[in-house]
Amino acid sequence: MDFMKPETVLDLNNIRQALVRMEDTIVFDLIERSQFYSSPSVYENNKFNIPNFNGNFLEWALLQMEIAHSQIRRYEAPDETPFFPQKILSPILPPINYPKILADYSDEINVNDEIMKFYVNEIVPQISCSLGDQLENLGSASTCDIECLQAISRRIHFGKFVAEAKYQNDKKLYIKLILKRDIKGIEESITNSQVEQKILERLIKKAENYGIDPTMKFGQNIKSKVEPKIIAKLYEKWIIPLTKKVEVDYILRRLECEEDIQLIEQASKE
Repeated sequence: MDFMKPETVLDLNNIRQALVRMEDTIVFDLIERSQFYSSPSVYENNKFNIPNFNGNFLEWALLQMEIAHSQIRRYEAPDETPFFPQKILSPILPPINYPKILADYSDEINVNDEIMKFYVNEIVPQISCSLGDQLENLGSASTCDIECLQAISRRIHFGKFVAEAKYQNDKKLYIKLILKRDIKGIEESITNSQVEQKILERLIKKAENYGIDPTMKFGQNIKSKVEPKIIAKLYEKWIIPLTKKVEVDYILRRLECEEDIQLIEQASKE
């Protein structure tokens, strides 16, 4: 997939391959996080004295990371969505003039607040090796959290490319659904239950393979670093539904940037 070539980005086969690769990143990041305690202190507001900052340690660390990464052009890339879009800085490196792929309002579709909430409240307690704080590893735990959050965010917001590709492939259908504000119809059009089931099955296999020391022999007491079903549940309960939310929100506004007025008028009469 080449973001300088829109036709490669809006190819659904390329999108599917990219999403499969993102699974690997997410599984590995969760396995890395699983070696640390749940570390509730890093998620507690104002637990630590951070000058000129109101929030928790993880948010502060993530903000510092985004500020640094914004200066090396990370958030100029069409597939990156910051958690703190109002606080990132302009790049130091020369700008990259990416071709227009998504609609003008795409940056306004941002579900990172929801991602942060379910990750901290639901995922961390389930994947951590133990509950409670391990004071010497609070920084390491939050660093792993940032990797997990950024990987999950990228995967979920990739739904914008899925939505744009599907819209381009069947404008007539989607214009009708948008004009009717038919959210259920849009959801049904973007849902493929068989594909979703294959994703969950593939995730379980990946978690089983990636989370076990390959040098261990059969018959030994082998246990995965992260329970595979937890990772599948993460996708089933949060990642897949939030991706759909991104897709629906994107499609519902798509006529704001549709240049084919005749097509819209024709669909409104049918």
